[in-house]
Amino acid sequence: MLCDKRKEQVLELARQLIQQQSYSGHEDKAAAALTAGFKRLGFDDVFVDKYGNTVGILRGKRPGKKVLFDGHMDTVPVTDESVWTHKPFEAEVVGTTLYGRGATDMKGALAATACGAAFFAEDCGRDFAGEIYVAGSVHEECFEGVASRSLSEHFKPDYVVIAEASQLNMKIGQRGRAEIVFETFGKPAHSANPEKGINAVYKMSKLIDAIQKLVPTHHPVLGKGILELVDIKSEPYPGASVVPEYCRATYDRRLLVGETRESVMAPLQAAVDALAAADPDFHCKVSYAVGKERCYTGEEIVGERFFPGWLFDKEEQFVQDVYAELKAAGFNPEITQYNFCTNGSHYAGEAGIKTLGLGPSFENLAHTIDEHVELSQLYGAAESYIAVLRGLLKE
Repeated sequence: MLCDKRKEQVLELARQLIQQQSYSGHEDKAAAALTAGFKRLGFDDVFVDKYGNTVGILRGKRPGKKVLFDGHMDTVPVTDESVWTHKPFEAEVVGTTLYGRGATDMKGALAATACGAAFFAEDCGRDFAGEIYVAGSVHEECFEGVASRSLSEHFKPDYVVIAEASQLNMKIGQRGRAEIVFETFGKPAHSANPEKGINAVYKMSKLIDAIQKLVPTHHPVLGKGILELVDIKSEPYPGASVVPEYCRATYDRRLLVGETRESVMAPLQAAVDALAAADPDFHCKVSYAVGKERCYTGEEIVGERFFPGWLFDKEEQFVQDVYAELKAAGFNPEITQYNFCTNGSHYAGEAGIKTLGLGPSFENLAHTIDEHVELSQLYGAAESYIAVLRGLLKE
């Protein structure tokens, strides 16, 4: 159990982070608060990359493995503060609960990683083999794993711990996510004479029907490779008396382990090709969405929206080493998978780094009105991270 002083340190840093509004692309104040926290906790260095990712560094007395804790600083916006019972940026503590935007997703966890790592280093007098990095990453809510690419390239960690909410359970995998865009092209005409045009929306409706008939891929642990229509729009809009010449539909595709850009795209392109073969007026392009956002540093971050899934075997040595230390510390975690996408899509899915997830709070509290985290979960996370480091930095 953490002593009262350490609990105060965890809570204070969590509150300071929550009090800084830090929507994606505007994480600078949260980065400053995190940097100040690193310095108070005795970190050796603070590194900030071109995107604004902010990393605290702790070095052991001997060379060894490198462990990176990942927690993003950005949050989703608060659309209407008036419906919140507890103001989203005041970080109010009521009883045993800390309220505020980011309390669960994931400033509470970020504070717990920084404090847990510092407590571990303090307890052993820095007499450990290796290096510890605590990363506050940017733009995760827009681009899972894209900003993290520069972190893994720079630090080359041997292990990554994703601190997303897990109720202090261990997570060893997740489905990935892709955004797939279909565009159909028609011919404009006055709607009083529609036969003179080609309605791009009608062409899209045929494609939607064809896609619904596709059998989703399946994984025995991660489940279905879901393909779901999430938005559709036509042009011109509003289409007053005009047959639409263009239609765009976006699908959310949940990715399974081993799926590639090519394997995911193949059945979709085949469906498009089949419709084109049957209808000379059917013209369609299918592609992955590409996002572009501005970072608070002024740097532009660009990424194709394809974030791979990943999964490790629960019997792998690093998983069992951490599990044993958590049990020894009095925790009883389940070993399961995340239901949502995380920065693990890069670390594990793209870079192949040994990765696990463990964080405070319930995942269904993320992005909600009156978002909150229980203090017992917050303190438990900091204590858990000490155990995690004991497991990963064994000589």
